[in-house]
Amino acid sequence: MSSTVTSSTRRFSDHFEPQDIDPQEQRRLRGHLEQIDYTAFLSNREIMAQALGRLDAGHFQKLAVTTAQARARWAAMALAIGQSGRAPDPAEVEKLAGLRLAYDELSAAYEALRRMVERGYVAYGPTASS
Repeated sequence: MSSTVTSSTRRFSDHFEPQDIDPQEQRRLRGHLEQIDYTAFLSNREIMAQALGRLDAGHFQKLAVTTAQARARWAAMALAIGQSGRAPDPAEVEKLAGLRLAYDELSAAYEALRRMVERGYVAYGPTASS
């Protein structure tokens, strides 16, 4: 089983890798697997295009600003708790966790959208002129 490290996330590939079968069977199986991958690609491209439309730099810039704001709110609250000189109460910990979750989700969305553009699931072009 191979693994890929992306950011701080480790993903394991569970794709079958034919190694113990004859070369002709390997080619046939590879053809089937390529067909499966292409079907998944077409499905993703169709669904993502319908759901997201065409993306441009403006979409990513606004998402980057929103993500940075979420990160700043999380960090500012952590610093404020640290400066208080006392142990945080459960409500503060819960709010801090919620702020971190918001930042983590926005970061994950950015990575997912970037992968969608990279893989050709969504159309991407320059920002439209106003």
